Amino acid sequence: MASSPVKTCVMLLNLGTPDAPTPAALRRYLSEFLSDTRVVEIPRVLWWLILHGIVLRLRPRKSAKAYKSIWTDRGSPLLALTQDLADAVRRVLDSDGHDDIRVEIAMRYGNPSIISRLEALRRLQVDKLIVMPLYPQYAAATTASAFDAIAAVFKTWRRIPALNFIAGYHDDPAYIAAVSESIRSFHAAHGAADLLLFSFHGLPQRCRDLGDPYVEQCLDTAERIAAQLGLPHVAWRVVFQSRFGKAEWVKPYCVDVLKSLPCEEILNVDVVCPGFAVDCLETLEEIAITNRDIFLAAGGVSYRYIPALNAGEGHARLVAGLIKERL
Repeated sequence: MASSPVKTCVMLLNLGTPDAPTPAALRRYLSEFLSDTRVVEIPRVLWWLILHGIVLRLRPRKSAKAYKSIWTDRGSPLLALTQDLADAVRRVLDSDGHDDIRVEIAMRYGNPSIISRLEALRRLQVDKLIVMPLYPQYAAATTASAFDAIAAVFKTWRRIPALNFIAGYHDDPAYIAAVSESIRSFHAAHGAADLLLFSFHGLPQRCRDLGDPYVEQCLDTAERIAAQLGLPHVAWRVVFQSRFGKAEWVKPYCVDVLKSLPCEEILNVDVVCPGFAVDCLETLEEIAITNRDIFLAAGGVSYRYIPALNAGEGHARLVAGLIKERL
């Protein structure tokens, strides 16, 4: 970072990624991620025993293999695509006359860490910080955890900048329009399938019972996108992916639905994941590869994943728009 003072900075936050697709790097990453009390809400002593006695002994090797299958010359897709998005947002802001605004990225877990980015910004004497977690739908395990990390750093500072924290944008018209246009463009190029699945990251049912608005926001997002596309109700469904552990999670589970669709004579499926700003392990390996194999093995004929918005112009403009509203 430059040493001259910066008045306003935007920080785009994403979940995070290991530094390398190796068991050792995954162990470090998963230890940080799964130690967050917002992510796993069970008694600490019990979870510590499970985490260190089972999870961190078995999961890193399996996860490293999955990461290796999607790793690129630039490293982690999530990190590279998040940086691409930040660069695209910066270009939009520059073209709109806001070339004095700095745009940085940080990861909730892993690198570049929130604390390292904030300490660098403190040296730049930033007066105002706009933090945008790249989670359209609010959940305590993601959005609130990001706020916790920001607040934990600020608690140690004598002087803190003005803070504007964007806690979600699940119903923002520009976001709905950008996802809708992405789906429309995909269908224009490849044709539409029998069914469009909106697949969101799963959530333990207990979190919903405790008051997380996440599921309702996911359903609202899908409803708005489907309405903008003019889809009848029979042409789309909402599912939830990436269930972990034995507890009940919100349903329907993506895998279960994919296995059942051929029995309903639905043999061609498109899947989109509006909750992911950029593509990552979960979309590129789980959704695009593993779940495709599951659907085809169950009797499906065609399965296609519609990519995330990534660093597309529509995405950059919607992020820049949300930022400009807070200037």
